[in-house]
Amino acid sequence: MRRRISWLVMATTSSVVVSFVIPLCLLVRTLAEDRAMAAADQEARNVAILVASLHDDPQLSGLVADLDQRGTPSTSVLTADRRVLGADTAMRRDPEVRRAAAGEGFEVVDSAGGRVLLPVVVESGTAVVRSSVTPADLHRGVAAAWAGIIGLGTLLLALALFIASRLGRRVSEPLRRVAGVAHQLREGDLHARAEMTGPEETQELARALNGLAERTVELLAAERASVGDLSHRLRTPVTALRLDAEAVEDPALAARLADHIRVLQRSIDAIVKEARRPVRTDLAAAGDATAAVRARVGFWSALAEDQGRLMSVALPDRPLMVPVAGDDLADLVDVLIDNVFAHTPDGTPFEVRLDTDGASALLVVADSGPGVAPPRTDRVGSTGLGLDIARRTAAGCGGELRLGSPPQGGTRVVVRLPLVTD
Repeated sequence: MRRRISWLVMATTSSVVVSFVIPLCLLVRTLAEDRAMAAADQEARNVAILVASLHDDPQLSGLVADLDQRGTPSTSVLTADRRVLGADTAMRRDPEVRRAAAGEGFEVVDSAGGRVLLPVVVESGTAVVRSSVTPADLHRGVAAAWAGIIGLGTLLLALALFIASRLGRRVSEPLRRVAGVAHQLREGDLHARAEMTGPEETQELARALNGLAERTVELLAAERASVGDLSHRLRTPVTALRLDAEAVEDPALAARLADHIRVLQRSIDAIVKEARRPVRTDLAAAGDATAAVRARVGFWSALAEDQGRLMSVALPDRPLMVPVAGDDLADLVDVLIDNVFAHTPDGTPFEVRLDTDGASALLVVADSGPGVAPPRTDRVGSTGLGLDIARRTAAGCGGELRLGSPPQGGTRVVVRLPLVTD
């Protein structure tokens, strides 16, 4: 915006300045020519008075020579008897002189300079006085005046550009601050609010952004309250199911029902935990995938040791920042590892590996259990392994989750998360 305002002011100011500078320069040149021709005319008239009063006096030649030697303009006289008084000996052959000798006084300005010719009628005929100035005399001082005018115009343009830059900053800086608050909201800081500063339109924009933030907080709080309330309501029927399952006489059926109830209970617990999280973690954030995986692997290592599971871990020695909040990263890792413990027998080895392919972080959790068939890609639905949370987390930041069985058997889950670039 600052650049556009500056260009607009520069275009407008330059048009005005040029509109004044060009006519002013032409006027200065015209005034310089008029000044030089006025000096020549004045000297020609003074010499004409001398010729009219001293046309027969021998001193006339010396007086004309003295005037001519004083410098600009240069004056010569062609007497009635065709004698030339002064330095210009070519007056006899000049057609302008013949024209003046016929009785016409006039001025001439051309590329050769300026000339004033005056006829002087005396007793013996008509004498001609010619006073001349060179092109340099015609334009004396014009270059300096033009330089001053152009310099003043340039100074005005620079001043206008400075004022436009300051004006643009006063307009753009409040907008930048509002944009900064919008970025804070996008990153999850729902407590950020824009200041009511700047022009009226910017204040209205800040007011609208603050209202949007307030409404977002209200909607998220209401959504969380609704989800939490629904989750708590589900605990009662789950408890009833557990009691009914314990009353089943068939041990195999009872064990199978107990497993299903435990999966359902974990899902409800995850929903309640999600509902109780701070509101600000709902929006896009950035987290260190390396730190999150290392922390959760340390948590699950004790249970793996108790069940006799060999857990191999491979993590990079540097942070991998991904557009997922730290709590969501922890939940994602917990879901993947919990999936191994829930669906493989005790003693089944598994590995957790975090790597990068340049543009994305790759989280791999693979086990040597019985394995599963890959989910169909032509329909949307659950895999039956409680991986919906991980899939939703990956998809929410532009990543993906892939589930499959390696050739050697078992289950392999790969979560791709895009890396955050500065």
